Amino acid sequence: MIKSLIRATAVLGTATLLATTAFAGDLVINFDDPNPGPKKGFETAVEKFKAANPDINVTVNITDREAHKTAIRNFLSADAPDITSWYPGNRMAPFVNANLFEDVSDLWSSDANLSSKFEAIKPTMTIDGKQWGVPYTYYQWGIYYRKDIFDKMGISEPKTWAELIAASKKLKEGGVTPFTIGTKFLWTAAGVFDYLNLRTNGYDVHNQLTAGKIKYTDPRIRATFAKWKELVDMGAFVENHATMSWQDAIAPFAKGEAAMYVMGNFSVDGYKNAGLKEDQIDYFPFPEITPGVPRAEEAPADAFFIPAKAKNKEDARKFLAFIAQPEIQSEWNSTIGQLPPNSDAKVGDDKFIQQGFETVSTAAGLAQFFDRDAPAEMAKAGMEGFQEFMIKPDRLDAILKRLDKVQERVYK
Repeated sequence: MIKSLIRATAVLGTATLLATTAFAGDLVINFDDPNPGPKKGFETAVEKFKAANPDINVTVNITDREAHKTAIRNFLSADAPDITSWYPGNRMAPFVNANLFEDVSDLWSSDANLSSKFEAIKPTMTIDGKQWGVPYTYYQWGIYYRKDIFDKMGISEPKTWAELIAASKKLKEGGVTPFTIGTKFLWTAAGVFDYLNLRTNGYDVHNQLTAGKIKYTDPRIRATFAKWKELVDMGAFVENHATMSWQDAIAPFAKGEAAMYVMGNFSVDGYKNAGLKEDQIDYFPFPEITPGVPRAEEAPADAFFIPAKAKNKEDARKFLAFIAQPEIQSEWNSTIGQLPPNSDAKVGDDKFIQQGFETVSTAAGLAQFFDRDAPAEMAKAGMEGFQEFMIKPDRLDAILKRLDKVQERVYK
């Protein structure tokens, strides 16, 4: 009886040890982009990580970005993965402040030396002097356009606001809507607002606005909307944009019904998947509006974070260190047509990557994007206001006053 009990206890102990070992080797990653290029880049990196760490069992969950945004607070609180993709800047701040993200400053100060290799992007990963994630990509925004349509109509890349307005009028006369956009999920309108504001008022005003230091009814912000109204009044944007996602808005661009798209470089994959050839598409930085204002650019980063309630933080740190390596970042960003944050990584020879590198490397400042630079509640209200303005520009006064009230509440 005693021998049997000893044997049973030994078996149970061995089983418990095996279960613990298996548990420690399970790594769950939530990723937020099922589009073909980003999905391939992510999955290739995961396969390389698995090959380098055969003892770790990796499970991935891939959902689209809007679903991910809706679900993240719940899964961070209730059933956290070991790693999740998310966004730097103010978009990570609520989760940092709620103690839902793990401090990974140790990775930045380790032998990997991330602090020097990610110097340009370190500030947006930092809160209270600590780093909270590791970026795997960043990308320029600007204006993507149908080069074949421009060539056919004899339109050159606009360098100034006057040239952009002239090009838009010529496109309208030729039966082509100047800009496609899909504002169903709001953030695309923020991209237009940001560029108009950056070019009208500059980088410092953008940061003062998103930091709650100047009001939306400020004359400088009204001047931004006055420029936007010029485009809205001339019918420069596709109709029914509030019913379309950014992917839906590719269709009129691919069909030649619209000629320009204010968008991030991640969209290039979508243009090609819609049937456009590379020589039909080109890119130019958003044109100058106020002469002499230094050119700042939108260059958001995407990153991975370890939830505070993750079960396997040791292997999660291994993954973050792995994807920070220059060769991994080089291949990943070559696949998705974006820029590697690691300064030792190679920039791909794709023309859009090269254009993006030239754009961001010569910029006077890099904005993260309105909904990342502003707190979440302010960003939501602001983007709702931007979409409303595009549909009903006569409501501008009411929109700006409403945003001032939200600002007073959010930045107490």
